[in-house]
Amino acid sequence: MGERGTFVLKFRGQEWTLPAGMTVRDAIKKAGLQVEGVLPVRDGKLITEDTITRPGDEIKLVAVVSGG
Repeated sequence: MGERGTFVLKFRGQEWTLPAGMTVRDAIKKAGLQVEGVLPVRDGKLITEDTITRPGDEIKLVAVVSGG
């Protein structure tokens, strides 16, 4: 769990502790990642990029795999 007022964003073994209250999209950008390249999951459920983060959230990002 993050500190009060923060949440944790996780992707491929990396973690970012960010202020709660921002959108998932903004958090992904703040972490330096491409929004189009990841899917956010909270509590085992897929969430949308416009979801507002809450204190104590742990949001995992899953890489989008595409073929061609």
